[in-house]
Amino acid sequence: MSVLAQAGGRWRSAAARAVIPCLWRGKYFCSGKEPVENNPVTPMLRHLLYKIKSTGPITVAEYMKEVLTNPAKLLGVWFISEWMASGKSAAFQLVELGPGRGTLTGDILRVFSQLGSVLKNCDMSIHLVEKTPQGWREVFIDIDPQVSDKLRFVLAPCATPAEVFIQHDETRDHVEVCPEAGVIIQELAQRIALTGGAALIADYGHDGTKTDTFRGFCGHKLHDVLIAPGTADLTADVDFSYLRRMAQGRVASLGPIKQQTFLKNMGIDVRLKVLLDKSAEPSLRQQLLQGYDMLMNPKKMGERFNFFALLPQERLHGRSHQMNARQSEPSPSPVAGFSELAWQ
Repeated sequence: MSVLAQAGGRWRSAAARAVIPCLWRGKYFCSGKEPVENNPVTPMLRHLLYKIKSTGPITVAEYMKEVLTNPAKLLGVWFISEWMASGKSAAFQLVELGPGRGTLTGDILRVFSQLGSVLKNCDMSIHLVEKTPQGWREVFIDIDPQVSDKLRFVLAPCATPAEVFIQHDETRDHVEVCPEAGVIIQELAQRIALTGGAALIADYGHDGTKTDTFRGFCGHKLHDVLIAPGTADLTADVDFSYLRRMAQGRVASLGPIKQQTFLKNMGIDVRLKVLLDKSAEPSLRQQLLQGYDMLMNPKKMGERFNFFALLPQERLHGRSHQMNARQSEPSPSPVAGFSELAWQ
């Protein structure tokens, strides 16, 4: 029997190649059967092929980090940062000096359109775990043995640390877990419990009901996550039930609720009416209505985005434990967005 040793999430034994091919059944893509000509060999793909050949299959989380924080993108962030610091001049020249065909500059230019997410958001890489007859097995990414410059999904031959995050009563057969998000939530919960405050989280997500949300976007269109890595943005929905568990009861949680409901409770309809009444310009009125439709339409962002909040326990349950028997217990005020505001 061959024993597999793990280090840093990778298998060190040559037996690591005894993985099980896996066609990940995501509804957003079907990776593994695309023609070779539709899979251009990008610099990032070459880097990943070399990495996997050297160290073995990589986790989906590691794949996401490589693709989303590759050197070309980080260099792009540096250039954008300096451009912003110098006053955001309308004239912008990117010059690469040295031998070659300007490949690095081309890579930087290709990721400029994605830099908004890099500058604003935290990278939350996920691990994919699938239920098998042998138990839960993590999904890794390996080189397709039939096509040397193509990637494929495989199942780990043995247990991995990611399986620790699966609940014993889990009913789904595919689960996406994000340990980094759990760490952040635990830190937020600890700070809120000790010093007060609140956290409001808004993102695509679900309450522990969905599977297979890992997907790629290129040019605002769905894109196979294993095709031409480095040219598309990768994302997955937030599992808010996991965030709630990671708070570990230190704080109270509210939601998730749909963006449409949250904004309606916050008075977006009243706000829209005020703005329309003050707007005489037809083009501005049309812009306001289009923006409202984008935010509230269930087929757009209205039911795709969710809001989730962390609050001190006493915010929802009063402070009876801090009051003596002769004091009356105050009624907690409604939490904006999660209950309808009373407009005077």
